[in-house]
Amino acid sequence: MRSLPFRLTFAACALLAAALQALAADTYRVVHTYPHDRQAFTQGLVFVDGHLYESTGLEGSSSLRMEDLDSGRILAFHDVPSQYFAEGLTNWGSTLIQLTWRSHIAFVYDRATFRLLRTFHYDGEGWGLTQDGKSLILSDGSAALRFFDPATFREVRRITVKDHGAPVTQLNELEYIHGEIYANVWHTDRIARISPATGQVLGWIDLSGLEPASALANGEAVLNGIAYDAAHDRLLVTGKLWPSIFEIKVIPADMRPVASHHRK
Repeated sequence: MRSLPFRLTFAACALLAAALQALAADTYRVVHTYPHDRQAFTQGLVFVDGHLYESTGLEGSSSLRMEDLDSGRILAFHDVPSQYFAEGLTNWGSTLIQLTWRSHIAFVYDRATFRLLRTFHYDGEGWGLTQDGKSLILSDGSAALRFFDPATFREVRRITVKDHGAPVTQLNELEYIHGEIYANVWHTDRIARISPATGQVLGWIDLSGLEPASALANGEAVLNGIAYDAAHDRLLVTGKLWPSIFEIKVIPADMRPVASHHRK
């Protein structure tokens, strides 16, 4: 039998390892702040061809929007039928694909007109959605990410997201950036960078303090919105009911100074 001191030492080492892992998270610098509708319960965010597209949730007030990033002005708006709780959003070709939470239905819209083109069914809940140029990638609140054929909407494979062997659940809003899947973890200020091949967490981005607590409406006003402007290499993040969208630069853990966060 191992002695009590050994067990205490082992536990202390485990706590130290966890602390070091947290310290190793990448942080951020705010490059620019843009206005955001603080009534928008953000579930999905996509930047395509110079416009921001947003899916907002809640039954009875879900929507699909096209917005001007600089002004926050809503350029196009579609009311999702009241029985649906809209969730993740991604672009595919000339279309937008929007998930629903528990209705097992996704909507496919013409991106230019928001005209509904078709729907498709999927099993389980719909949380976040992105695409890698070959497949649609869906999160459902578990540690699984599922890959779907965009033409047939059949599941072709899935991965389990793990960090040092431990499953990472509550994966929510997704974005595919530089060959990695960025996933917001619900009710945290952290984004996981995930290998699409293995599901291994490659690193974390800690966005603590990005939106001041005084600006948040309630406990559900959490980080949930990742968009990437590939043309200008801009990373955009926001949250549910947040008054701002932030363009940020990620500061790798091995490059940051002692101070945690830097705002411009």
